[in-house]
Amino acid sequence: MENLVMLNKMVTEYDALAYTHDYIFGFECDGTIYAAITTSDLLPYVTSLDKASRGAGLSLRFRPNKAQKNLLKNCETFALCSKKFFEDFHKTSTYNKGENFEQLVTEYYGQTWEKDNVPFTEAGDIVVDGKAFQIKFEKATFCNEKSLQGLKR
Repeated sequence: MENLVMLNKMVTEYDALAYTHDYIFGFECDGTIYAAITTSDLLPYVTSLDKASRGAGLSLRFRPNKAQKNLLKNCETFALCSKKFFEDFHKTSTYNKGENFEQLVTEYYGQTWEKDNVPFTEAGDIVVDGKAFQIKFEKATFCNEKSLQGLKR
């Protein structure tokens, strides 16, 4: 019960600081990489807590289990590519899987991807039809307790 309270607290604090409340979540299921479009309303149901590194407390992460992937499949979802294509793409890339997913989603929407380090409080990762989205792939970290405390000041 304590973890559920902390999860909801971190989701609420994160969402209050976020520039956008719209998301494109990426995940692998049955050999396919999917992109699910949703809002922050789903955050408490598709995120979990994990220990953050270097004494930063807990981390809020997108690490979906099978039930959470099934929940995401009920959103507006599309197949982006095969798992094999994604793995081959990643092998030839200098970026991590989250950045690779972001690049593929950006190109799916006909836009040019560029790596950036713009904080989640200042912009989304992509704008589609005038709406900003934050893009997250499996194992992504949203924030940790220490960073949230620093941002709330």
